[in-house]
Amino acid sequence: MLIILDRDGVINEDSLEYIKSLDEWIPIPGALEAISRLKKAGHRVVVATNQSGIARGYLSDETLHAMHEKMKGELNRYGATLDGIYYCPHHPDDHCACRKPKPGMLRQIAQDFSEDLTQAVVVGDSLRDIEAGLACGCAVVLVKTGKGKETVSNYAGKLTGVSVYENLAEFATSLIKTNLN
Repeated sequence: MLIILDRDGVINEDSLEYIKSLDEWIPIPGALEAISRLKKAGHRVVVATNQSGIARGYLSDETLHAMHEKMKGELNRYGATLDGIYYCPHHPDDHCACRKPKPGMLRQIAQDFSEDLTQAVVVGDSLRDIEAGLACGCAVVLVKTGKGKETVSNYAGKLTGVSVYENLAEFATSLIKTNLN
């Protein structure tokens, strides 16, 4: 199964001031281990993240790539690799097709991996992650890390049919257990 993860708030701690440096990229406890367990269970794991901090001038492409290298290095310690990392560098006012909640980034992932998105799962912490997944027919999961608790509180009426978990580790445990049965 293809699992598409948001980054900030799902894999690493989020910040209202954006994640702008290597030092600010801090994994959420258990998230990297969860990715490793998903990979060992045979799933493809891809990251799809909005990174408007680039368009806003808060960080450069080079800094973002260095963060992703750090993330990959941390994952290697758990014997795991990501199948891909996709990001939207655009400002919300750019009205691009790739910035979630628009489905462009997810459709690009589906094309690159020759995957049917109706068989994929999107895991996020915000309404825009959920909306992007639903627009592509994906199963959607909300985690309560990052902006997740706020999303549950503010948008409960829009989360009908959305599975909610405390964190990525709890989701991974549930999915792996379900696949074994």
